[in-house]
Amino acid sequence: MIPFLDLKAPHVELRAEIDAAIARVVDSGWYVLGPEVEAFEAEYAAWCEARHAVGVANGLDALHLALRALNVGPGDEVIVPSNTYIATWLAVSQCGARPVPVEPLDASYNLDPARIEAALTPRTKLILPVHLYGQPADLDPILQLARKHGLRVLEDGAQAHGARYKGRRLGSHGDAVAWSFYPGKNLGALGDGGAVTTNDAELAERIRVLRNYGSRVKYVNELRGFNSRLDPLQAAVLRVKLAHLDDWNARRKAIAAQYLVGLADCGLVLPQVPAFADPVWHLFVVRHPRRDELQKRLAERGVGSLIHYPIPPHRQAAYADAGFAPGDFPLANMQAEQVLSLPMGPHLSRADADEVVQRVREAAAE
Repeated sequence: MIPFLDLKAPHVELRAEIDAAIARVVDSGWYVLGPEVEAFEAEYAAWCEARHAVGVANGLDALHLALRALNVGPGDEVIVPSNTYIATWLAVSQCGARPVPVEPLDASYNLDPARIEAALTPRTKLILPVHLYGQPADLDPILQLARKHGLRVLEDGAQAHGARYKGRRLGSHGDAVAWSFYPGKNLGALGDGGAVTTNDAELAERIRVLRNYGSRVKYVNELRGFNSRLDPLQAAVLRVKLAHLDDWNARRKAIAAQYLVGLADCGLVLPQVPAFADPVWHLFVVRHPRRDELQKRLAERGVGSLIHYPIPPHRQAAYADAGFAPGDFPLANMQAEQVLSLPMGPHLSRADADEVVQRVREAAAE
């Protein structure tokens, strides 16, 4: 069996470093925020080519707190992709604002800049592109449109740690970037974790206050805040992994290159990479008109796969009252019916990747 993702392997590789980092936190006696979190924030900001990073409890909170810090609230509208994971929409809803879906580009799965302007209204406050599957969205036209209409831009970078847009790492192109450190991400913790990066010092400080009960000074509460703090144990683990992330992303790129060559001309729609993008291949997503049959045949051949994502947000029960019809957003619907994520990760061997190629070609030919 070739699993979709091996979550144990990174910790086997780095066990001694991770054990030492955890012991350092335990021995410090400092278990909420503190120097370990501050050290990770400084290191991650520098790695992302941003001036500030603020650690929070998870990726959804990173989006939610960034939106609140950008003054998104009741009555506002936020442009979101129609084909993203539902967390992007939920963060908007948690602010009392309305997610306004816009369809993706068929080739890259990312938000189509050409469709955004038609979705704008006087209530639009912010554009929220997602760097889906580890490939950067086309930011320049989005940022240009935002400036034209006086809008803010928050990027969802949950799947794109280390990806580059026109040679520059994601981290501060827009007003802020929200990150998730869920264990399966390119930079994953041993549980939940998240962060926001930005070049705006005031925005970063507002998020720091919001994450800590609205407080800068103990028992002095400036805002109606939240409890959403990155755990020092997770920060310590993330510091260890961050030092290896460039190498791990390079391994992913090598596997992706193997797949792109080996799976050519076998009936699958393969990922396309625009000239401006340097993706980090969080996922390697193919399309097939009979996806469910293909996934079943792959399972029979011992190849794990997952579907990202089988139900678009507009068809989820959580948004049943939003006024969307099931047939709305045909591109999102088509992708949900056809996409399939193949095994991908820095600890997938080249030999196993060759096996995946062979078994996928066999399954696709049936």
